[in-house]
Amino acid sequence: MGDIMKSIRKQSEVLYEIKHSKFYALLYRVDTKEEIQLKLKQVKEKYKDATHYCYAYILDAEQKCSDDGEPSGTAGIPILNILKQNECNHILCIVVRYFGGIKLGAGGLLRAYSKSASLLFEKNDLIEIETGYLIQIKFPYEKKKQIDFLLKEEVISYQEYEEEIQYEVKISLDHYKKLKDALEKECSSIIIKEELWI
Repeated sequence: MGDIMKSIRKQSEVLYEIKHSKFYALLYRVDTKEEIQLKLKQVKEKYKDATHYCYAYILDAEQKCSDDGEPSGTAGIPILNILKQNECNHILCIVVRYFGGIKLGAGGLLRAYSKSASLLFEKNDLIEIETGYLIQIKFPYEKKKQIDFLLKEEVISYQEYEEEIQYEVKISLDHYKKLKDALEKECSSIIIKEELWI
């Protein structure tokens, strides 16, 4: 998956105003394209009378940006460049514009979208995200206490109770290496479902 990248600790929002145009910039940590589509939909509902919804995202190897009707290259690319400068991954930045009646020109728009995205990083802590796994484990009921203890710092994203207990767990590579032997001893099966950033 490449080198360690950064993402944000929490979502944030800033307002940048120039010549009566308002630029609401929003920053989100995202893990799937479905999440990106959902965030875009929510933002369009929240700011439903806005003029433009420009955005950029980086999700592993995929990068995408949109000018949403602004002159080509004046919105999406400047936003994407700010995300790259901050070495981000699993990140979505949406800048919502309310036109204030005074045209900014191509250079003015480029600077305004770039500044809006930059302001988000001035008020947000970046954290390193690293390679991890989504693992699926199965184990007998009598092992639940030991398993819960081993995984006390991990994110259990799914649980199922049938003949055996099944968990799906998001776990960093380092933690997985440390816990692998103990988990293999206690579990009847361990499947690495996918590699991911956590």
